Amino acid sequence: MSSRAGIAAPGLAPHEDLTGLYTIDPVHSTIGFSVRHAMITNVRAKFTAFEGLLKLDGHCPARSEAYLSVQTCSLETGSPERDAHVTGPDFLDSASFPLMSFRSAEVRRSGDDRFRMAGHLRIKNLELPVHIDLEFAGASRDPDGLNRVGFEGTATLRRSDWGLDWNTALAGGGVLISDKVKLTLDVSAVRLEQTDAA
Repeated sequence: MSSRAGIAAPGLAPHEDLTGLYTIDPVHSTIGFSVRHAMITNVRAKFTAFEGLLKLDGHCPARSEAYLSVQTCSLETGSPERDAHVTGPDFLDSASFPLMSFRSAEVRRSGDDRFRMAGHLRIKNLELPVHIDLEFAGASRDPDGLNRVGFEGTATLRRSDWGLDWNTALAGGGVLISDKVKLTLDVSAVRLEQTDAA
């Protein structure tokens, strides 16, 4: 797909045409994370209820902005018992803190179609700076005539920084859950203003 070189392929828009306001499509997006479990494997999880806005500036990506709000109770890990634990008081405490949020502060280009976004992530009652490495995945018009953009992103956090430090020691050494958490984003966003027909 030649849009990765900044040239539009058939059906895809060049970066300069991407300027506008977009809403994240939760049906075609994934907000998730993985964490090392028992020192031997990664457990993956995702949130199923979230919303967000992207304000893209195709001429000057540094002026772009992003906002994301996630319902913490929507966590799915593949185990209802584990879901209840992670959304309970030991971790996210969804009953007291139903939302976690991210707001961007700065965007810098780090390569062809690659960017580093600095921002602030609020979990429970604590907001801390984070950096997200992003890759522009493309832009197109879908069969319904909606203009879409896609981004993939990753960030590595220490959950203890937000006070999510519950753990259990293993008999053979080490701990049950790693402090390091890898966030993963796979975002499809729809442009709000549609100016012409498909």
